[in-house]
Amino acid sequence: MAEKVTIKKKHIVMYIGSLNKGGAERVMCNLAEYFYGIGYKVTLATTYLSDDEYELPHAAWKVLKSEDDENAVKVLNPDEELRYVDLKGGEPMGIGRIFTALMPYEKGNRAQNFHRRIEKLTNAWERLKPDIILSFLGKNNVMALQSALSLDIPVVVSVRATPSEEYATLGLKAAVKVLFPAAAGVVVQTTGAMDFFGPLIRNKCRVLPNAINEEFMAHNVVPFEDRKKVIVSVGRLDDNKNQKVIINAFSYFVKKHADYRLMIYGDGPTRDLLERLCGKLEILDETGKGADGKVTFMGSVDRIADRICESEIFVLTSKTEGMPNALIEAMSLGLCCISTDCPCGGPADLIKNGRNGILIPMDSDVKMATNIFHALERLADDPAIARKMGGAALSVREEYNPDSVNAKWKEYFEELM
Repeated sequence: MAEKVTIKKKHIVMYIGSLNKGGAERVMCNLAEYFYGIGYKVTLATTYLSDDEYELPHAAWKVLKSEDDENAVKVLNPDEELRYVDLKGGEPMGIGRIFTALMPYEKGNRAQNFHRRIEKLTNAWERLKPDIILSFLGKNNVMALQSALSLDIPVVVSVRATPSEEYATLGLKAAVKVLFPAAAGVVVQTTGAMDFFGPLIRNKCRVLPNAINEEFMAHNVVPFEDRKKVIVSVGRLDDNKNQKVIINAFSYFVKKHADYRLMIYGDGPTRDLLERLCGKLEILDETGKGADGKVTFMGSVDRIADRICESEIFVLTSKTEGMPNALIEAMSLGLCCISTDCPCGGPADLIKNGRNGILIPMDSDVKMATNIFHALERLADDPAIARKMGGAALSVREEYNPDSVNAKWKEYFEELM
């Protein structure tokens, strides 16, 4: 009788702060599901358990309501509050997960905490024995590299935003110079992001853009003539996303085009400020139903494709972006898109100005609001242009479809392993 041969699955550990609903977190969740689906063993290593996380179909963990369950494991959320999970094991039940935050009883002074976090990560890598570690975002990348220095495990770090913003402090810049040369690879989202690094690190860089979420790829494209006179903005409400620019532009635009409405999806620290601005400009929709000529704050919602698919226009007003998921997704639904031409070049990689969207040069908020106002006027006054740009934007479905982008990640990892 022939001896049974067991083929060991390649094991990928993916490291990030949490799985809360943000762009980088969604990309990592999608990658975890993809690699698990093609036969890899996948473990997600997060610092915390966030209170508003993406749900993974193949997650091998369950969030518990209390510690009374016999399988309860104590973990922390980002506010240092205790949460409880059932870690049911990663294989063959699904995608595994570990948590790496220091518990309150493990903490000391700042220097001690840094070394203890590194030690905790090193112990985790030794226990998991992955074939490769993928890390996302700023300080996580530094921690991943530092903790794996003594181990024979390739580490790929991924810079998800503008590098100068992600590594803004002197300490992080120094850490990049010291530790990034030890990385097996450095993934960036745009060619412009590579310019932040010196030649040694630049030679390790690979541009791997975001894939379009499956939810959007599977969605029907609404014909332009069937769309509603709705302008949408999607993203975290914060200073970088700079939604006050579109609000100011809309306040002038709606004086002539009172049948349009602006719907802002997302939540964040600037929501109160933005709502007060809309109230001052007398364009706040207080009904929550999307009144004509008004701005409605829709909050953080699920199934965003269903929400925006019938809209005419999408506007992104960010100060900086990597490869903006919200912009790719809006283009994939055939919306006519307007975006600031912000560093590190993600919008410019997606939009060919005047052909499949409109790029707004970076300038003062007042000047950008004025330019967006003129762009909105142009599209509203000449629907044929908007229809043409929206149709051309659909080409992102080919270039950024999940099969194509995921295959590039797979090819890259197999090169390194």
